[in-house]
Amino acid sequence: MPVDARPPRLLVFDSGVGGLSIMADIQRLLPGCSVSYASDNAAFPYGTKSEAILIARVDRVLHQLIQHSRPDVVVVACNSASTLALPHIRAHFREPIVGVVPAIKPAAQRSHTKVIGLLATPGTVARPYTRDLIQQFAPDCTVISLGSSELVRLAEAHLRGQTPSPEQLQDLLSPMMAHPRASEMDTLVLACTHFPLLKRELQAVVGPDVALIDSGEAIARRVAYWLAELGLEGSACTSPSHQALFTADGPEVERLEPALREFGITDVQVIAVSND
Repeated sequence: MPVDARPPRLLVFDSGVGGLSIMADIQRLLPGCSVSYASDNAAFPYGTKSEAILIARVDRVLHQLIQHSRPDVVVVACNSASTLALPHIRAHFREPIVGVVPAIKPAAQRSHTKVIGLLATPGTVARPYTRDLIQQFAPDCTVISLGSSELVRLAEAHLRGQTPSPEQLQDLLSPMMAHPRASEMDTLVLACTHFPLLKRELQAVVGPDVALIDSGEAIARRVAYWLAELGLEGSACTSPSHQALFTADGPEVERLEPALREFGITDVQVIAVSND
């Protein structure tokens, strides 16, 4: 590789650690990229915030993160932020922005019974963007929606070594499973990037006949598309470097370090952005 060559630089951004599920898919498809994983833990969680507060926060944090890491492509690995703030973000940053939206279209295409579940944060479930996706891509489906902020917290704890019990997950999913057509559900959309971190545990609760669908692979392919558009698809190296960026320090960051090492991350930094 020429002396001045460098691997493509990606910024993967979320309020917590859910975006690590997206990073895993990106690393499988694009192992030669250097990735800065950024968690706005000072403002976690995003899924419960008002629209105005969330848009302003994402704008503010991304300006600092992009200035720090100088990425070629930015991945907003958060359904809550993507379903609300993508138009604003794309209008205010010059870098290609890849967002994450609920995988309703592939779920509807895959479903045989036309009964699909949608597991997301309360904000994503209630947002007009999500309702429009259902109307556009799943008009012939019964969509059983459940918004859960507690499941986000359980996924965060899982990466810190605290796996939720089957009973906890059964209790959280009970409103969905109580739906009159729940027994017909054959596809479940994991519409929060945190939830694939609990894929094995969720599969055990809903049963082996329900397919769990998320957006990770599609997002990785979209990143590959933008690298090709930028002429960077051939510049990957065999030893990319990865880092984790947090907007607040504390013991919760330290507890994540073993999990971060599984993604090749040993460089952990704090880019302080206050939660005003």
